[in-house]
Amino acid sequence: MSDVQAIRVGLLGIGTVGAGTFNVLRRNQAEIMRRAGRGIVITQVADLDLERARRVVGEGVSLTRDAFELVRHPDIDVVIELIGGYGLARELVLEAIARGKHVVTANKALLATHGTEIFEAASRAGVMVAFEAAVAGGIPIIKAVREGLTANRIDWIAGIINGTTNFILSEMRERGLPFAEVLAQAQQLGYAEADPTFDIEGVDAAHKATILAAIAFGVPMQFDRCHIEGITALQGEDIRYAEQLGYRIKLLGITRRRELADGSTGIELRVHPTLIPTKRLIASVEGAMNAVWVKGDAIGHTMYYGKGAGAEPTASAVVADLVDVTRMFTADPGNRVPHLAFQPDALSDARILPMAEIETACYMRIPVVDQPGVLADITRILADAQISIGAVLQREAAAGESQTDIILLTHLATEGRVNAAIERIEALPTVLSSVIRLRMEDLS
Repeated sequence: MSDVQAIRVGLLGIGTVGAGTFNVLRRNQAEIMRRAGRGIVITQVADLDLERARRVVGEGVSLTRDAFELVRHPDIDVVIELIGGYGLARELVLEAIARGKHVVTANKALLATHGTEIFEAASRAGVMVAFEAAVAGGIPIIKAVREGLTANRIDWIAGIINGTTNFILSEMRERGLPFAEVLAQAQQLGYAEADPTFDIEGVDAAHKATILAAIAFGVPMQFDRCHIEGITALQGEDIRYAEQLGYRIKLLGITRRRELADGSTGIELRVHPTLIPTKRLIASVEGAMNAVWVKGDAIGHTMYYGKGAGAEPTASAVVADLVDVTRMFTADPGNRVPHLAFQPDALSDARILPMAEIETACYMRIPVVDQPGVLADITRILADAQISIGAVLQREAAAGESQTDIILLTHLATEGRVNAAIERIEALPTVLSSVIRLRMEDLS
């Protein structure tokens, strides 16, 4: 192996993940070389902060502030893109592909929005774009779906794929703290960014769910069709009520194949807070950890658990992709299996279903006047909408109180029917404010 020339890698961005990638590659160099079949060496780094970059890489690595200089350098075989964002990252990745270089990226936002274009360009150029680190950090979920479950027809994937929101929900449940206080704590601990919008509003999870849907079902990346709800409106009362009823609330990214009445196939793609039975293994995933549950027709249920972020967990996935690329480096492009089984010329035309057509069970918390007949009025409206009730919980009003909460768990019903029923319920004079509605998944 020592006579084989090492793969020369250019690294775009030497921030947290970039530094982790460099250090893991250097620390485990001998083991990685044994597994890859040849050496893998980062020979050039592009970063705006050259002083920081030099402190990380030491001597012997070329540094530049010009990312395009690195991408265009004739001695670079593989480009690792870790700068993030949509605009510049897209230009750099497409430029690398156009120059015949393989690409490894952890940029879920880039792939969720421009992935189809990028994979089409890579297919034409005969190069690979690998992105294990873009979904669930160090958990090898892309490899699991691509390789380990390749014989399966995937039925659904449901995942806790954002550690920030899982930490917040865990703390709210365990310590009874309000959302704002736990968010501030997450920021202090480094689990949440100074601007946590992408995390707490569900956007980060939606990027990852979009990628999982594309890999599982062979559809184009369609982030703009993903239904997204975050956790900012979630209240402690609902977490407590869910516990009483035998459920935990998690922010899930869900994608599911549906066979429709007309014989066609539809794909669900959604991110939202979800009630999960506490008996399900994924309900016990706490703190900043990630977990992805996959249901295949042959294997049944499998779950993948681990750290979804951080320097070295993410670097683990980046280096694994580098090893994959290295193993395939000398393969004839004309006979190379499309990386990650994403074939731009053979994509499914299954449509992403709008939420109005999706069936879920629901949790409803309805603040009402504490008087006889209120529950009967509500159940009559649900019956008219053909929504059956699975469980009812009514908080007993304290002495002197004139209002209470009615908690309902429904069986499966389409989103459209549920929305129409909620609108009628909210119009009742005995209903004091908006109905809190959360979706439920049994994951069985």
